[in-house]
Amino acid sequence: MDLMRMRVEARRALTPYITEFTLAPVEGSALPAFTPGAHVTVETPSGAMRRYSLVNDGEAPERYVISVKREAESRGGSTSMHDDATEGTELNVEAPENDFPMSDAPKYLLIAGGIGITPIYAMANALEKQGKDFGIIYCTRSAEETAYLDELSEKFGDRIVVHHDDGDPEKVYDFWDHFEEPQKMHVYCCGPKPLMEEIEAISGHWPEGRVNFEDFKPVDVVRADDEAFEVELKKSGETLTVPDDRSILETLRDAGHATVSSCESGTCGTCKTRLLGGEPDHRDMVLMDDEKDDYVMICVSRAKPGRRLVLDL
Repeated sequence: MDLMRMRVEARRALTPYITEFTLAPVEGSALPAFTPGAHVTVETPSGAMRRYSLVNDGEAPERYVISVKREAESRGGSTSMHDDATEGTELNVEAPENDFPMSDAPKYLLIAGGIGITPIYAMANALEKQGKDFGIIYCTRSAEETAYLDELSEKFGDRIVVHHDDGDPEKVYDFWDHFEEPQKMHVYCCGPKPLMEEIEAISGHWPEGRVNFEDFKPVDVVRADDEAFEVELKKSGETLTVPDDRSILETLRDAGHATVSSCESGTCGTCKTRLLGGEPDHRDMVLMDDEKDDYVMICVSRAKPGRRLVLDL
């Protein structure tokens, strides 16, 4: 895994809970280009690896611009960025990847909810640059919590619809008119789980590939009914207790053990670890069925209730 050393060149508050970070290379070297919808994985000051969408133009970037929401249930990533990634702070950053690429289409509908505006903003800028036909629907709780509100409104005018629901389920935006009849356009949607599920449900009759989603949280790393369990590290002979609200990987990091990880959401395979004993609760999206007796993804998976795991560490 190649990491670039980057410095927080600037930061600005977009809302009370969302901060934009401009990252510049420490050595002044050229940065890898990227396409709209791309993200970078950042090693936050706490050591947690987190994925953030890139907001700026990626053709020949001299900086990477990301926006981070302070999550109420943060396990160290977003809180660490907000509290400790001050101007001048150096961070390790992986090269951009794009799991949410745009395809060529005659027309586009971009849908964002909350912090999901970050890849959508980049897409809108690219489509405008290309002279494409597009519209944006941006749903948030209130104007105060709407990142880039003034910039988006000024730049895209009547091509953007901004909807505030005040947190009232009765006031959520009604998307049905946009999806009742399949259209010759591509839809790109990024936002919280309820928004994604709604769009997925009402677009089931559309041709495959027309409606696309970006979701950085495909796995619930910690669940409400999780229990603490023990992990034996065979090589060191140490036994650690994994709390009910922490992952194996986070517990190892908290105990001072060097860890190798990237997505920390069960999707990349970087933290794949040999399993020597125990009954795991596999929660990743990587392991093949024939691997599950011998390996575990320590960023998301746990032990079955009442069990312990033995790892080749």
